[in-house]
Amino acid sequence: MRTRLAIKIHAFLESRFPERRVFLKSDSDTRFIRLKSETQLIAFGGATLLVAWTIVATAILLMDSIGASNFREQAKRDQATYQERLNALSQERDARADEAVAAQQRFNAALTQISAMQTELLASENRRRELETGVEVIQTTLRATMRQREAARAELERLLDEKGDTAAVERVAAEVPAQMDFMAAALERTAEQRDQIRADAQSALAARAELELEIKLMEERNDQIFRQLEEAMTISLEPLDKMFRSAGMPTDRIIEEVRRGYSGQGGPLTPLSFSTRGEEPSADELRANQLLQQMDQLNLYRIAAEQAPFASPVRAAVRFTSGYGYRRDPKTGGKRMHNGSDFAGKHGTDIHATADGVVTHAGWQSGFGKLIKIRHAFGIETYYAHNSQLRVKVGQRVSRGDHIADMGSTGRSTGTHLHYEVHVNGRPVNPMTYIKASRNVF
Repeated sequence: MRTRLAIKIHAFLESRFPERRVFLKSDSDTRFIRLKSETQLIAFGGATLLVAWTIVATAILLMDSIGASNFREQAKRDQATYQERLNALSQERDARADEAVAAQQRFNAALTQISAMQTELLASENRRRELETGVEVIQTTLRATMRQREAARAELERLLDEKGDTAAVERVAAEVPAQMDFMAAALERTAEQRDQIRADAQSALAARAELELEIKLMEERNDQIFRQLEEAMTISLEPLDKMFRSAGMPTDRIIEEVRRGYSGQGGPLTPLSFSTRGEEPSADELRANQLLQQMDQLNLYRIAAEQAPFASPVRAAVRFTSGYGYRRDPKTGGKRMHNGSDFAGKHGTDIHATADGVVTHAGWQSGFGKLIKIRHAFGIETYYAHNSQLRVKVGQRVSRGDHIADMGSTGRSTGTHLHYEVHVNGRPVNPMTYIKASRNVF
């Protein structure tokens, strides 16, 4: 049975791959190589597999390149959009802060004016009371004078009855009308002053009502401004806070460290107090102070984000070839820990700093080849290995996005790529934690 099957298979192969001979002729001899059907089948199958593997590998490389290019373009667009958004929020924040200060100044001016009006109203009320008291005094004096006049008349009548002295009577009678006229004129002037003070008091009350209405409208406008500023601060602070927490960075300690480093002139905003009196601050003053504190916190977050490696070290078309963690060593084949991420690209591709910092190493180091180390804030240090050329020197201060090296294959490497590491307090961590944390922000 097996013999028949073998014969059939051989006959089939003979029909598809007939036996061939390759002749090798020399000056003195002629030889040939016999190619059996089975040998031709194996060669054909090997060539087919090689072509198929080449096609698949090429397709994978093209897809990776297209995907990486799309990711970079999207990252650039997102970063530009976020930067525009931050700039717009900063401008709106400044405008709202100016409006809040102007509104507070108007409010203080209105309070000052109301205080002056109240002082004037109290003075008018005091003058009115004084005039009323004067009127009462004059009336009392007038009544006393009238009683004296009656007494004088009685005395005149008695004198006339007793002595008949007409000259003395006429003299006393002439003095009484003059005194009466003087008292009547004084009483009339006092009444006119009282009526004028009453009119001034009514005008002051009307002006006070208008000022109270203006203050109410101003308070409503201030409340609207406060709400818009509070919403803007919430939208701005939450993504930054989430980015730091996603990277495992304690935001309270980070913000306090940045605050200490930028406490001098030209640093972040310092919260102001809108209280202009020696009393407890009002609700609006508390809201304004809270908004200024949030603006200060937003500014500190932006400074901290520039000093942490929330960026990709390569902006050109690259392929992510190896991640952080245990992997099969490309040289020995054994299982070893890989402390960084590998990005394969063209020779000479620009390498960029992922955060602000100071260069602590720029030279050859065994295994890493041409290596750059940058020390950042918060105990963070980044490594850039296997470079072909270095663009910075030890002690140089760099900013995020600065061109620091060219991609190469120096040191222990199987091809052109960048080996990128992030160390926190001397211990390596996964660099992609920081890169992924920034995707929703930058």
